[in-house]
Amino acid sequence: MKYDIIVIGSGPGGYVAAIRASQLGKKVAIVEKAELGGVCLNWGCIPTKALLKSAQVYTYCKNAAHYGVAIEGEVKPDWEKVVARSRTVAETMSKGVAFLMKKNNIDILAGFGRLAGEGKVDVDGSIYEADAVILATGARPRQMPFMLVDGEHVISSKEALTLPTLPQSMIVVGSGAIGSEFACLYASMGVKVTVIEYMPQMMPLEDEEVAKAMERSFRKMRATVMTSTTVKNVAVVDGQCHVDIEGKKGAETLTADVVLSAVGVKSNIENIGLEEMGISVERDKIVVDEHYQTSAAGVYAIGDIIATPALAHVASAEAIHCVEHICGLTPDAVDYSTIPSCVFTSPEVASVGMTEQQAREKGIEYKVGRFPFTASGKATAAGDRDGFVKLIFDESEKLIGAHMVGATVTEMLGEPTLAKRLGATAHAIAKTIHSHPTMHEGLMEAAEAAMGAAIHL
Repeated sequence: MKYDIIVIGSGPGGYVAAIRASQLGKKVAIVEKAELGGVCLNWGCIPTKALLKSAQVYTYCKNAAHYGVAIEGEVKPDWEKVVARSRTVAETMSKGVAFLMKKNNIDILAGFGRLAGEGKVDVDGSIYEADAVILATGARPRQMPFMLVDGEHVISSKEALTLPTLPQSMIVVGSGAIGSEFACLYASMGVKVTVIEYMPQMMPLEDEEVAKAMERSFRKMRATVMTSTTVKNVAVVDGQCHVDIEGKKGAETLTADVVLSAVGVKSNIENIGLEEMGISVERDKIVVDEHYQTSAAGVYAIGDIIATPALAHVASAEAIHCVEHICGLTPDAVDYSTIPSCVFTSPEVASVGMTEQQAREKGIEYKVGRFPFTASGKATAAGDRDGFVKLIFDESEKLIGAHMVGATVTEMLGEPTLAKRLGATAHAIAKTIHSHPTMHEGLMEAAEAAMGAAIHL
């Protein structure tokens, strides 16, 4: 069968590409070997947030007395039901993607898709033709030779979503978004958690002040954070994980029931026909031009398999640009300097643009405005006063970075993201009336602080 566009992979890049192509009048098929929605909807973003919501509810119940609510009897998590709810949420979202495929008249080709020559795609032995092919095959947890995942004692993020029982102890290797979220989840559930990070700070991509604040928050949860620490080897002895590390105190061996490997992801680019098509690959990433076309005519690549931030919303943005270009439109380029990033720990972390360190490294003259949530009426009323808003402005007072720690800051991130994209100044943000009482007021207050006109500090 002949299509205008075939998309291989149905994650946030793939299914968005397919829908946009259909909207533009193209005959489209999408290839998927597993569940529709890819890792994000089924084994990543969505089920993780469902688990974290259960952890938040459990934490509120344990601390109900602080809110004047009496709960009789012991409050404890029913882990089996927590996991079951998470899986139901994931299944619901996957069915939603199936509905969207049907609504937009997109054919679903179930199976493993690979390039089979110019304009051809092989799906488990069946050949389909297309004028353009978009590769959106995503990524999987990275395996390290000294820490091989066995799915029981040494696990990846996928197994962490469906552990049959709560372990007594867990070592999380890596403190990026995935590692930090799972560490927060399990620590909230009463598991003794140790986070090991190779870099000098946890959450290495975040602003230094954010990282320090999160280390304090993890200590409040009685989780241990070990930075500047290298994992040398992981061995399973009599059902216990023995982790050899070297850090600030020298070499030592830690033990835990479970080790979670959260050391990044690896692109799914094996056996999809890249070599046969002569498609260029550098450092595990497919090389593309500004419109996401590969070195092979008519073949495009988006999302985690190219050298851009491995985030669901980035893949979706790339998908729309790619398809609109294929269809002869002139889409705006994806602005990689204004990519929002969220970590759904407790408290949450949200950021966009430059960190203070990056501004210094680039030699940019800047000023910083801060607002602590200890001064927020809404945060105080909610009982969630941890965290702050930090805004960074250049010499012309344009916003170049925003970094936040606190309850619901991931929901606040849209404002500074838009402000940065539009070139908003400290004055513009400070003079925009924000509703009271809200956490969002912190953005206005931080902008006022940068101008030396803070009212509540």
